[in-house]
Amino acid sequence: MNKTIIIVDDHRLFAQSLQILVNSFEGFQVIHAFKNGKELVNYFQEGNVSPDLILLDMRMPVMDGMATMSWLKENHPKQKVLTLTVDQEDETIIKMLRLGARGYLLKDIDPEEFEHALNSIDRTGYYSNKTISDALSRDERKEKYEELTDRELEFLGHACSELTYKAIANEMHLSPKTIENYRESLFNKLQVKSRVGLVIFAIKEGICEV
Repeated sequence: MNKTIIIVDDHRLFAQSLQILVNSFEGFQVIHAFKNGKELVNYFQEGNVSPDLILLDMRMPVMDGMATMSWLKENHPKQKVLTLTVDQEDETIIKMLRLGARGYLLKDIDPEEFEHALNSIDRTGYYSNKTISDALSRDERKEKYEELTDRELEFLGHACSELTYKAIANEMHLSPKTIENYRESLFNKLQVKSRVGLVIFAIKEGICEV
């Protein structure tokens, strides 16, 4: 039996083309196409059967993808959703995944990878790709950056210079032991093992320039 799919996208031409593409894949069939999240909500509230998968756009009038995903998490938490959009902002990707999206694809995806994503979600419940892994990696680094204290950031800036640890202690008017504590704290928070690792992190995050 074919896996049922609902498309939620306000671009009618794209939605129609997407429906033709999905229906050409073995084992999948589009049963409805809605223009926004509100139409999808109405579908559920009328007591209709949940599809196997929802293909959800982000930017839509009336009720956008984020609001739709929030509603689904609250009312149909087990519903599988694959985000299919042009929005590639890290914050958007992370929020959608945290709301329960099973995957995140950009609309310029190759048909072969798109079919692979559908099959992956069908078999395993999830689909991951470089867009997702890169966003998660950057989000993890951002969280680490936000954990740093002002003094640790100051020390990190000095660590990018040619100053010795003793000279950094003098510059910051702290004892060498306190500087050592800052260094070990940063090693732990940033999961690096050397001053070189600290410098690489600082350069990537734009904390210092060399």
